Amino acid sequence: MTNETFTTLPLSDAMVANLETLGYTQMTPIQQASLPLTLQGCDLIAKAKTGSGKTAAFGIALLHKLNVKRFRIQTMVLCPTRELADQVAQELRRLARFTHNIKITTLCGGTPYKPQVHSLSHQAHIVVGTPGRVLQHLKEGSFSPKEIDTLVLDEADRMLEMGFSEDIRTIIDFLPKQRQTMLFSATYPENIEKLSRDIMREPEFIRIDTQHEKRVIEQHFYRAKGFDEKADTVIKTLQRYEPSSCVVFCNTKLDCDDLGDDLEDHGIDTLVLHSDFEQKERDECLTLFAGKSYPVLVATDVAARGLDIDDIELVINFDLPGDFEVYTHRIGRTARAGKSGRAVSLVQGRRDEAMLQENIDDPEITDVNHVAIREDFTLRAEYTTIFINGGKKGKLRAGDILGALTKTVGLHKDDVGKITVYPHCSYVAVKNGVATQALQGLSRNRIKKKFYRVFKK
Repeated sequence: MTNETFTTLPLSDAMVANLETLGYTQMTPIQQASLPLTLQGCDLIAKAKTGSGKTAAFGIALLHKLNVKRFRIQTMVLCPTRELADQVAQELRRLARFTHNIKITTLCGGTPYKPQVHSLSHQAHIVVGTPGRVLQHLKEGSFSPKEIDTLVLDEADRMLEMGFSEDIRTIIDFLPKQRQTMLFSATYPENIEKLSRDIMREPEFIRIDTQHEKRVIEQHFYRAKGFDEKADTVIKTLQRYEPSSCVVFCNTKLDCDDLGDDLEDHGIDTLVLHSDFEQKERDECLTLFAGKSYPVLVATDVAARGLDIDDIELVINFDLPGDFEVYTHRIGRTARAGKSGRAVSLVQGRRDEAMLQENIDDPEITDVNHVAIREDFTLRAEYTTIFINGGKKGKLRAGDILGALTKTVGLHKDDVGKITVYPHCSYVAVKNGVATQALQGLSRNRIKKKFYRVFKK
């Protein structure tokens, strides 16, 4: 399939122009296969790997049909986690820049309920949320679902794995029968097939191959047994490639904690993420990693689908998962947005080898490289992240923070990295060499005529 441009679709000139400014020049396979169908109003089941461009695939379709002048909720997008819902909402807002006044509201657990009710009282065009919180709002009448004509289930398999099946079906009972439904799923197990039969009308089915091409993701497999041998192999791998951004996946929380401690002991700046962390801690962890203030993130699969960062250089499987689809999701964290990447997997026992042999053409599994770990090896971040105790609710925007750092503090724009603005706080990554200057400058000067409390994270 040759990649076509978005000009071949029946989109408005304003939407196409906005897509070009966002770097959307050619359609990805999932976009090319699905958009001609969804733009015609067809129900759709799409099986595609993470990082394939599916958010734009459904986002363009739902924005194309949106009646902006009708200030009522017309589209609902359900996601398995708050992280993914936030990312989807953020991407939809970028895609919606072609026209004014499109309001997108997120409804997720882990955040205060009453502010969401207040926001819904002022209406919206699109709601993006997790099933539990969306259902709570529906049951309490926070918004009317009567004009919803588009429903998107993003990562539907993950939602069912997390036990949201009953919630999803109850939500659908609230919605109009006449609607367009789009279901995106990395896998298509029997429970997804049954759900689609129950809630969709003659859906079109498309499948984009989930195998990662070897030229896109360079995959290596090493035999290693026991925690200590695996930990040494991880350090040797980091020593060999010195990535600026790497995710290490473990199957258990205990191994995450222990490996994180080992890497820190070897001078490797490391973050750890698993289900024991509160939502606020998870948000901050992902923000620091995305801002390149830590080169290594050790995580369980809680991060496998919610991590939306385009330039992860290396994925390491400390443990192989029992399901090859999960393996595909994991290594799909690298080689995003058209870039290449590398995945290293540690293979322990016959079960691991059998899974790889069954799903990958001639995987070359070798013994651990016995190169010594250099005593002077460290892996430090290029950036430092600064916390600012103000956010969107205080009318603080990323442009305000960038302006303060460049115009007032005197930093060059190339010294400023990722800026993330939450409702009540913000984070800005700056290069280590100017971190002290940035911190002192933001402490001593106003941003938009107001002083903020700032400190390093």
